Amino acid sequence: MTPIEIGLWVTAGMLVMVVLGMRVAFAAGLAGVIGLVWIFWDKKDYEFAQLAWALTVGIKTAGQVPHGKVSSQALSLIPTFILIGYLAYYAGLTRALFEAAKRWIAWVPGGLAVATVFATAGFAAVSGASVATAAVFARIAIPEMLAVGYDKRFAAGVVAAAGTLASLIPPSAILVIYAIIVEQDVGMLLLAGFIPGMFSALVYTLLIVGLALTVKGFGPPVGGFTWRQRFASLPPALPIVAVVVIIIFFVYNPFGGDAWGTPTEGGAIGAFIVFVIATYRGMRWPELKDALLETAKLSVMIFSIIWGVLIYVRFLGFADLPSAFSDWITSLHYSPMMILICILLAYAVLGMFMDAIGMLLLTLPVVYPAVMALNGGEAVTAADSAFGMNGTMCAIWFGILVVKMAEFCLITPPIGLNCFVVAGVRDDISVQDVFRGVTPFFIADAVTIGLLVAFPSIVLWLPSQA
Repeated sequence: MTPIEIGLWVTAGMLVMVVLGMRVAFAAGLAGVIGLVWIFWDKKDYEFAQLAWALTVGIKTAGQVPHGKVSSQALSLIPTFILIGYLAYYAGLTRALFEAAKRWIAWVPGGLAVATVFATAGFAAVSGASVATAAVFARIAIPEMLAVGYDKRFAAGVVAAAGTLASLIPPSAILVIYAIIVEQDVGMLLLAGFIPGMFSALVYTLLIVGLALTVKGFGPPVGGFTWRQRFASLPPALPIVAVVVIIIFFVYNPFGGDAWGTPTEGGAIGAFIVFVIATYRGMRWPELKDALLETAKLSVMIFSIIWGVLIYVRFLGFADLPSAFSDWITSLHYSPMMILICILLAYAVLGMFMDAIGMLLLTLPVVYPAVMALNGGEAVTAADSAFGMNGTMCAIWFGILVVKMAEFCLITPPIGLNCFVVAGVRDDISVQDVFRGVTPFFIADAVTIGLLVAFPSIVLWLPSQA
């Protein structure tokens, strides 16, 4: 049996384990170990006497992966970004941000829903976790919308959809994971996510206003705020703005010159600043303990998936499956753009059955080399490429596209994690209600993805200035 055939059998077995409900971390890790042992035993013609040797070499090879890859400095970004979000919540900064957005924006049709989108985008700029963002605003924004007559399904759908913005707007944990898997610059990818993230928020806003204008009683505006009240709402929200500015300057200096430091340093300093603010505002030990525990739980979940998938990726390298898939993709008699669109559609379908991070980690080791080959390779120039961009820019562009697809998968049934989180926070709202309420945002996401594919400059303009 050839290594590629072994790779296909093991991959099929892993997908079966995932569909049957096994955690992605364990399914990928187990598949990787079994695959490595199988390949090494195959080299010895399946001699029973050599099975112990194959087991030893396979397990040792798998064991080298977690320490070698997960000790990467870039991965330390993830817990710091998550911690910033939880500390900001316990410091009351998220409520202050929502209150400021409400007082300035709630007068427009669908105003509280629009304020939720803007406040969520602001919070996403200091928290890299979509699930945490959805959970926080389910507690803050939904009661406010229900109090003025919003349909509970739509209110829940707004929060679930807006929570996905944390996947794109830096600092984004999932963009960091993508950068590590495909070995691209973390800072450039975080920078590339800013404009598409804000663009997604704008499309959501237009959708909400359009629905409020065309459907009677859909989203009543909320007025009655004086200019004094509006300006008074700004100072409590300024700490979040300060943290956002600091993180941006550690990724990219918009005034020219070198960045202030590395994204890792920016995340650590941002977490320290929010901790000081939270302490000043009276955060007690039980709240700090909860923030640390929630950060640890979410970080462990993400790191476990990374460990398992990296073992599987090591096996794929021995099986030569990525190269075989790239050769097959480039041999197809279709335009590169058509193939790319089919890949994105496949992600939309796959996301219905897998969580976003697991989906990307399992597929990128195979799909990413194929997309780069479609464009002409990693060393290709813009003039000679299929998509009109060099290898580095293609990697960034494709990264934003697949992360946007991961956003989409966070709200699609039956797995849509953000929908389950919102329903879990609100006892009076079922997960079916959330899925119904989030349906209009499928159209908004489809429009956004189409525009990002058609106009790559939306993604690439900011990184090209760095």
